[in-house]
Amino acid sequence: MKADDISALFTRSDHQFAFARWARPIVPVVFGVEDMTLGIVKGAIEAIVTLAGHKMAEADPEIGANLMFFFFREWRELPEVPNLDRLITDLGPLVDRLEQADANQYRVFRFEEDGSIKACFVFLRMDKHLSAVPADTLALSQVVQSVLLWSDTAFRAQSPLARIDTGATILRPDIADLIRASYDPTLPNAATDAAHALRLEARMGRAQ
Repeated sequence: MKADDISALFTRSDHQFAFARWARPIVPVVFGVEDMTLGIVKGAIEAIVTLAGHKMAEADPEIGANLMFFFFREWRELPEVPNLDRLITDLGPLVDRLEQADANQYRVFRFEEDGSIKACFVFLRMDKHLSAVPADTLALSQVVQSVLLWSDTAFRAQSPLARIDTGATILRPDIADLIRASYDPTLPNAATDAAHALRLEARMGRAQ
């Protein structure tokens, strides 16, 4: 993966480059799933956090949990979640827009003063399309998309996952390598200059 390829993954549809990673330990919580699926989601989180060389914790001192996954059937269920409107600005209008777009997933990020990720809220409406995706594949895909601030167009053309000969779904090796490089401790937690892609390219393959 070259610098231009990396830059494209963090360049938004408005042509602005925006890179961010987590600085504080990740504290996940999952709503709306059975115990078996809960274990799959938490296993995916642990795997990606370990890959990144980052940390998890039992609680965030400021907001309790900072990586929240919500699984549900209809967007209209969200305003009924206690105190969610305190975490998500303009929750009602957001739900209206997502309903009109017939969206089945949405992520909201919150950021620290230095631009690093402070919290991430992942909303998954389990329509017929998402319900057809194996739980481990869906969990891995969503966790990968939450560990960094990817572009809103990053994975439209190609998924961050790949299917191998055995039929199993894995994280693409180039994306895994990029996640490792992104958490290199010598790099800043956030960047808005596309030259950051050059720094990431220089660390690809070395961050094992």
